[in-house]
Amino acid sequence: MKTLNIILLAAAGLTLAGCSEGFLNTESKTDSTTDNFYKTEADARRALIGCYDGLRQTNSNPSFGFYMIAEVMGAECFGGTGNTDGRGYQVADRFDKNQSPADLNLLANEWSNYYAAIFRCNEFINHADQIAWKSETTKNTYLGEARTLRAICYFDLVRLFGNIPLITVSTSENVPQDDAAMVYAQIFDDLKFAAANIPADAYPKSDAANNDGRVTRYAAEAFMARAYLFYTGYYGSEPNGCTRADALAACEDIIASGEFALVPEFKSLWPAASAGVAEVGDAETLLGSYAGDGNSETILAVKFTSTQDYNGNNDSNRWQVMVGMRSITSAPYGKGWGALTVNPEFLKAFGTGDTRKVASAIDIEGEGVNTASTFDAGFKDWREYTGYAIKKYSPLCFADGTSATKMDGSGGFQEQNHQDYVLMRYADVLLMAAELGSPNAQDYFDQVRKRAYTSDGVLSANYRQVAVSQSAIMAERKLEFAFEGINYFDLLRQGVSYAAQQIAVTGYHVLSGGNDDYITINPDNIIATQGLCQIPNDQITLSNGVLKQNPGW
Repeated sequence: MKTLNIILLAAAGLTLAGCSEGFLNTESKTDSTTDNFYKTEADARRALIGCYDGLRQTNSNPSFGFYMIAEVMGAECFGGTGNTDGRGYQVADRFDKNQSPADLNLLANEWSNYYAAIFRCNEFINHADQIAWKSETTKNTYLGEARTLRAICYFDLVRLFGNIPLITVSTSENVPQDDAAMVYAQIFDDLKFAAANIPADAYPKSDAANNDGRVTRYAAEAFMARAYLFYTGYYGSEPNGCTRADALAACEDIIASGEFALVPEFKSLWPAASAGVAEVGDAETLLGSYAGDGNSETILAVKFTSTQDYNGNNDSNRWQVMVGMRSITSAPYGKGWGALTVNPEFLKAFGTGDTRKVASAIDIEGEGVNTASTFDAGFKDWREYTGYAIKKYSPLCFADGTSATKMDGSGGFQEQNHQDYVLMRYADVLLMAAELGSPNAQDYFDQVRKRAYTSDGVLSANYRQVAVSQSAIMAERKLEFAFEGINYFDLLRQGVSYAAQQIAVTGYHVLSGGNDDYITINPDNIIATQGLCQIPNDQITLSNGVLKQNPGW
């Protein structure tokens, strides 16, 4: 990996004689540098905002981003995109570089962005003692937030790539890959620090209007449980730094806090699932029953704004346009580039009366989208069309087809989507606690299932109680977290061979450009790669071969 130093070029090309030492002092009077910046709590706040922005940048990528790659590799979706587009999504979908042999750097931006975010966190953490803190509590809270953000970045990277460089200080060394166990040990150390040092009342849910998106003690605890379950499942052993008892205690602490609750109706978690057909500016109709950003169920979300432009501002959700239906507007669903076409076989797992199916996926024929005036052109330009698209993260539009990225209709449909990317929901904590062996496992499990079968406050007659078990929990997670970037890793932690069989398809019929097409995903490819991604070739080159490519790629 290329070094992660900050290089300050203060002056160059000067040939001077007889000058005073003072004249040669090139310290900037206006710019912040590592040497002059970390002094006050105001500086610390700015640095911490930079850490949050670093995480946002990892999720702003219009090519892949963590969400997109997590979904395309799983069983829920095919690659999709435009019929004449490059086949990068198919490389990831099939775990097969022969789909596009020239694509050797599919995740180059993701790799760089994650390490840039980690660098920001490291800089703040390593310079914290230079700051004149007014409060030790503030210091430890800010450090807890930064260390959680670093842990989340490393957790994403280690799940995607396996053995990766573990960097916690600025260095000019060519850093080799560390064993994943070492990376997880650092993740747990960071998360435990945050859980112990961020006060329980630091960012209360009651003040979500002002603190939504901030890392809390509870977010750190939730990620501790998620990381523990993935490690023990994927690697088949206990990690250093976290026990099953630790993970369960973390979940129980979140539940006991009273800070969180399930949103009464599942569809209200997602803007597109709640939306109505609205005229430009009619936010009330457009958002419908949406519970809102920072609702009672959100434990942590990546925040975006609609301020993205092509002049350097990079604050919006750039991958959301990829999820939109290919060039099709059918209010309230806005257009996009047609990636992640939904596998109809996946949807068959939803039971009768389960409200999550209609809230999770757009049924293009069943909802009349195929009658939209824009449908024919989009359909003929869509690769791997299946008749279904993701609803949870679908862009929105107004009745006339105008993008709803801004309520006045002036927003760009490509660059200014700004739906939160929800990283952790309370439903996940309930199911993780059940899986970890809570005495209340059946109750936690039932809460999630009952909500799934509830509409307008009425429990469906199709609801049947299911005895809690490991297999029942995994089946429930599959439906609850469809299209949220979670299910692929749930498959992997049940065993790579199991995941491969669940993802594999042979000659599945789709339509590309309106013509017959067939998808085959060979389970042997997934097993060969161990479900991991291709390390960007340019990073291997820059490291002079110190970095090693993952097997199977």
